[in-house]
Amino acid sequence: MSSAINPTTILVGEGPAAREIAVEQRPGSAPGLFWLNGFKSDMSGSKALAVDAYGAARGLAVTRFDYSGHGRSGGDFLDGTVSRWLEEALAVFASTEGPQVVLGSSLGGWLALLLNKALRDRGDARVKELILIAPAVDATKDLMNARFSPAERKSLAERGYVERASQYGPEPYVYTRGLLDDGDRHLLFDGVIETGCPVTILQGGKDPDVPQEHALKLVSHLLHDPVTLTLIPDGDHRLSRPEDLQRLQDAIGRAVAG
Repeated sequence: MSSAINPTTILVGEGPAAREIAVEQRPGSAPGLFWLNGFKSDMSGSKALAVDAYGAARGLAVTRFDYSGHGRSGGDFLDGTVSRWLEEALAVFASTEGPQVVLGSSLGGWLALLLNKALRDRGDARVKELILIAPAVDATKDLMNARFSPAERKSLAERGYVERASQYGPEPYVYTRGLLDDGDRHLLFDGVIETGCPVTILQGGKDPDVPQEHALKLVSHLLHDPVTLTLIPDGDHRLSRPEDLQRLQDAIGRAVAG
């Protein structure tokens, strides 16, 4: 029932800001599934592949891509900002057709909300539903900057970046001043968040990176649209265990059928 994946690249930006974005699209029927990775994750991660497998088994179109500085895409990770990655998401979304279920993990959850807002501001209401996994909304302010130690703040002031050890790989996470400052342009918790579509949130109760309180804060800002929050008490940030991936695929099934 599945169609072969079509790997392509999309050029985003101009001049020195131009970068090649690696995209994998599986042709199929609507609604399509549009996947947004987390910070320092790529489109070959277990959740991204679970989304693709769901679409492949049911003949649905699936779109995945790597942000600049991630995976197979061009560009320098240290140049990465929310604005830059949002621009790439919009460019890739423009290559899709028909209604889309947009799924975002961690930072990708924030980008999913920003993508939907930008589209609806343009009169494009093709986002059928948002599925957010441990959504790191306003992460640069609430989940990065607010947690820095005095030593890390000194590093940011003197060196322009902060390095933090990662429990998900050998390389440290690097947070630049450019990323943090740009994030302030995209904060959503300063008012009501209007999505114009249903929102499903999957949240781990033992997530050290995006705590469950953060998901509850998001729910408190979604006042006018249907919201389903599933709290997984023993779930971590990744939510990549077989039972977690099944929950994700079940959520896709409900969104597609809705």
